[in-house]
Amino acid sequence: MRKPAEKRANSFPDNEYYFRNIFLNFYSTTATNLNHNLQLKDVKHKTDLNPELQEIRQLRKKHNLTQTQLAKLAGVSQSLIAKIESGRIDPTFSHVRRILEVLHGMEREKEPKAEQLITHKIIVVGKNEPLSKAIKEMKSYGISQLPVTEAGMVIGLVSETAIIEKIAEGKNPTSRQVKDVMEEAPPVVAKTTPLPAVTELLRHAPLVIVAENGKPKGVITKADVLKRIG
Repeated sequence: MRKPAEKRANSFPDNEYYFRNIFLNFYSTTATNLNHNLQLKDVKHKTDLNPELQEIRQLRKKHNLTQTQLAKLAGVSQSLIAKIESGRIDPTFSHVRRILEVLHGMEREKEPKAEQLITHKIIVVGKNEPLSKAIKEMKSYGISQLPVTEAGMVIGLVSETAIIEKIAEGKNPTSRQVKDVMEEAPPVVAKTTPLPAVTELLRHAPLVIVAENGKPKGVITKADVLKRIG
């Protein structure tokens, strides 16, 4: 009765050889999978760069800078620029900020400034003057608003819209002073203010005053911006 059992036992492979093969197969499969995952991670790191890091290469190319030139301007090494652009390094925040400050600074230098859009002839009216004078000036120059001044400073704005509102209320505008319909003063900017900042202000105001040392030197209207585009 024991012979069949012995035959079954002898039919199994040697235990040590059997388990060694299992271990080697497991190790080989695990190592292959691990290597594959590391390769995928490396590819992902190179292709899915932070948008700010991608911007570094784009702006450098836009300004026709070599990696060496950008490195000198930012006070970093050329190898750091190369590694950042290739995605082979995760740079510190301070390095990225320094590099982007240089590139964005070059962008701002190329932007049109307020002084390039300004209309130097600025038509103003005093706050205590008759409103009829403001109406006459707007008709004469074909404009729809006038800065209101006091002691040489812009303190408000009188517009066609404000005058029409008074008429709609049944009030006679010719018997009133400018201060009676004066609105909030328009934004005041320096002549070096970039165009994007000016256009943003013009989204909320009919005109922008350009001043120097606190004194108005001219105005910029939506029409002035459109003339530059045209």
